[in-house]
Amino acid sequence: MTAPWWREAVTYEAYVRSFADGDGDGLGDLPGLRGRLPYLASLGVDALWITPFYPSPDHDAGYDVTDHRDVDPRLGTLADADGVIADAHRLGLRVVVDLVLNHVSSAHPWFVAARAAGPGAPERARFHVRPGRGPDGATPPTNWPSIFGGPAWTPFGDGEWYLHLFDREQPDLRHEHPEVAADALATLRFWLDRGVDGVRFDAAGSLSKDPAYPDLPDGWRPGDPAPYSDRDEVHEIYRRWARVLASYPGDRLGVAETWGGPDVLAPYLRPDELGQAFAMDPLYWPLRAQPWREGVDALLAATGRHGRLPTWVHGSHDVRRAADRWGPDGARAVLLLMLALPGAVYLYAGDELGLPEVALADGEIRDPVFRRSGGADRGRDGARVPLPWTDGPAPYGFGPDGATPWLPQPAGWGARSVARQSDDPASPLAVTRAALALRGAWWRGRPEELTWRDAPADCLAFRRGQHGPTCLVNFGDAPVDWRPYGRRLLLASAPATEEKLPARATAWLA
Repeated sequence: MTAPWWREAVTYEAYVRSFADGDGDGLGDLPGLRGRLPYLASLGVDALWITPFYPSPDHDAGYDVTDHRDVDPRLGTLADADGVIADAHRLGLRVVVDLVLNHVSSAHPWFVAARAAGPGAPERARFHVRPGRGPDGATPPTNWPSIFGGPAWTPFGDGEWYLHLFDREQPDLRHEHPEVAADALATLRFWLDRGVDGVRFDAAGSLSKDPAYPDLPDGWRPGDPAPYSDRDEVHEIYRRWARVLASYPGDRLGVAETWGGPDVLAPYLRPDELGQAFAMDPLYWPLRAQPWREGVDALLAATGRHGRLPTWVHGSHDVRRAADRWGPDGARAVLLLMLALPGAVYLYAGDELGLPEVALADGEIRDPVFRRSGGADRGRDGARVPLPWTDGPAPYGFGPDGATPWLPQPAGWGARSVARQSDDPASPLAVTRAALALRGAWWRGRPEELTWRDAPADCLAFRRGQHGPTCLVNFGDAPVDWRPYGRRLLLASAPATEEKLPARATAWLA
């Protein structure tokens, strides 16, 4: 039996607003993305994940949606979406769209009606609405915090409060409500009918909340179990959606945006649920051998219980740039490590260029996290600065000359551009292209069990099965001899000699 296309796929996340601007208004859009699809095909990825492009007031860069079955006029049209899908397929790329079904925009017709209705009105039953505490209802119903900072409840002004696990402009939906459940199914079918190959479910664990709405215990910290995350009831929703995915031809993918360790993500991968669930913990693993070896083993064991493989996330629009988290050398080393491991890999746009996190001034930040945290959290915009495609001048090929991007690009951004790196065989782009080209021949389809090999301190070495190439990772501060692990150096994430692999580098050896 042939494995589904997504089992070991490399998927590229195109953050639409920062990828390519086709009309010069400063905002990346679907026509811009469509024009850059040949670049993705030449890069060697298998699939494209497109972040939300639906109508939105843009309080959270499109993750506050007013209509899940249309396209924001600033970003294009449904015909443009169809064109992206068709052109991607012609180029051999699969397409994954991002569905935001945990919440809607506060400008969504449902919430506009809920706000206008009085306490206890049926229009409010689609949302998590509770009376405030205290004699005048002026205290939030629970002590739940917003993930973006501040409380997770906002008052209607009439004694009732609504829940928003993210920004106050993103009220959470009640998926127990039949109209909400039916609308989600209609949205899923709408995009599958248009030919998408998969769906990323945003905020996957948050769709079900404890109906008793209990307070969080004293001493609770983010990451601890919570009554609004990864509850058993959420899996019935995904089983329902998985049946829809399975009713379409072509191994349509459902991928959960999960945050947590192996025991959190594994239940989403049961045979009657989804094909992938994000492994986010590795984003924060330090460059040391023991955490990676133990973490890889734990993820392989947890996902393997359900016949699945890990979904390695190298970066995303929600975290600092890989070059900032691990350092430029470390980011390339981790990418080659992930590409050699069993499972799928998600690569964030710009990380193939080694783009750094950009320090933005307070007045330039658009992320609601910055506002809701009172400036304590700088937010995620430093990883969302529009891509540089050409040497210059600004906006460096992101849009027409003279256009002003929605987030400012730093001076000299063109030195990191696709055009500049395409001619440099030692560039991050060249290393990424080479790794993706070699992965199919040397790693993809190999046995899914790892055979760990003895390695020096601060190093990892493994094979896929008993034979085949070796992946050697040097997390240490000094070069190591690679020759005990292979006679031929296939690829290294940093320049290696005939004997030595440098510090913070990965080599593939045959």
